[in-house]
Amino acid sequence: MQSLLSAVLNPGRRHLMQGLAIAAGLLIAGPATSAAPTRGGAANLAMIGEPQALDPMITTADLVGTIMQHVYEPLYTFDANWNVAPMLAESMPQVSKDGLTYTIALRKGVKFHNGKDMTADDVIASLQRWMEVSPRGKSVARQVASLTAPNPNSIELKLKAPYAPLLSQLALPSSLAAIMPKETIAPQLKEFIGTGPYKLKERRPDQFTVLVRYDGYASRKEPSSGYAGKREALLDELRFVPVPNANTRVEGSLSGQFHYADLLPVEAISRLEKGGASVVPIVTKNFGFPYIVFNTKEGVLAAQPVRRALRTAIGEGELLAAGFGDNRFFVVESNFFPKGTPYYSAAGANIYNERNPQASKDQAGKAGYNGQPVRVMASREYEFHYNMALVLAEQLKKAGFKAELVVVDWATLVSRRNDPKLWDIYITHSGLLPEPMLSPPQLGDGAPGWWDSPAKKATLAAFNQETNPVKRGQLWGQVQQVIYDEVPFIEVGKFNALSVRSSKLEGYVPSTWPFFWNTGLSAK
Repeated sequence: MQSLLSAVLNPGRRHLMQGLAIAAGLLIAGPATSAAPTRGGAANLAMIGEPQALDPMITTADLVGTIMQHVYEPLYTFDANWNVAPMLAESMPQVSKDGLTYTIALRKGVKFHNGKDMTADDVIASLQRWMEVSPRGKSVARQVASLTAPNPNSIELKLKAPYAPLLSQLALPSSLAAIMPKETIAPQLKEFIGTGPYKLKERRPDQFTVLVRYDGYASRKEPSSGYAGKREALLDELRFVPVPNANTRVEGSLSGQFHYADLLPVEAISRLEKGGASVVPIVTKNFGFPYIVFNTKEGVLAAQPVRRALRTAIGEGELLAAGFGDNRFFVVESNFFPKGTPYYSAAGANIYNERNPQASKDQAGKAGYNGQPVRVMASREYEFHYNMALVLAEQLKKAGFKAELVVVDWATLVSRRNDPKLWDIYITHSGLLPEPMLSPPQLGDGAPGWWDSPAKKATLAAFNQETNPVKRGQLWGQVQQVIYDEVPFIEVGKFNALSVRSSKLEGYVPSTWPFFWNTGLSAK
């Protein structure tokens, strides 16, 4: 069987990945062509809320990944075309012909923020913790037969069966496979020490998280490309400020209080466009997809027939219109991946956007639903989540469901979704990524929602063990059909994202998880 390494390096696969990125509008822009940004200064970065933790492994929350990717680094990352590229690994791995053994050489001379040299012992301990505590890592752990260190400068990972998403899982900023000093590893981290261009200085909950330049940083030498290549801490400080109110993020950007503001309401674009030369609106096309997660473990929606009845009531088009308003910012479509990409499939299209309350009520009655509350959890920190939740609750009520809207802050939602007794539905979103197993985490094992079934296991096993990208594309349709049949979650559609930067913030590269290395402030 073709090894994963050849799949990654094979030009055909590379063209497929580039085709996926281009067709979906996913390309991470390359480095700016203007003069190098000025060194020094501090950037005020307005985020959607307070990160519920600084441990980059334990959560798939984008906010944690966005902040802590500056502190911690993985073995591999993604370049501007979403190809896997080495970061703390010296190069791409050597993979045995049967696709089961990965030998990964480590970069030499990499120092942690405490001055200690990174060794294979640190990498092994970090990956073992990741496979124990990370929702993504737990999925990988089920594929791993052994993880050892032949010498201080390399590791060897053996799989039970070929597993095509392995390197992509190791590269993702969300629920990051972060490398940290062995002696700092604990079930709950007390020290946040990585190898990244910035180190943690201070966190004051609900006020700020401040990172400062790490002068001992060992950068890669390749030109920067997406998350890969050269990283340089030009700014003295990165100040991540929780600003839950979206309008406050807009006003703070227009006034010059913030140098960057993340995920703004799309209706703010006209104000930003009229804001003069001091601000630069950023529209990231096909940024991601909102999705609705169902509690398949406990409660009224643990029964698949009830979930199926509920989805009959839902009109995804109405939800997207409520969330984004301007139809330039959303696409109503059933396919998880856009046309022209390797994973495009029309499977399940016949039950997408049904919006049929009477049929839903009939199905629910036959499924045994008798008026139990359906708790819909959402946060106003992502305003489009909240707006979709309002409409979703009304759609369910029209179909006879007793929908109860539960509005909490994002950190609370991320915490509560881990307890199956506290919710029935929650609304979230994900970046649109080129490897299906990267998102949403419900495709793995143990993520909130706790979807598990024989059909899921069978279709994902076939999909993940196939390393030929063309054949994988064909197998994805079977996975997508199972998702529509069993309704563990609903992919609502696609959306474009709006953010803004100050014109003084130079070298910024729009990306799914915003990063601020190679970024500086002009003196003007």
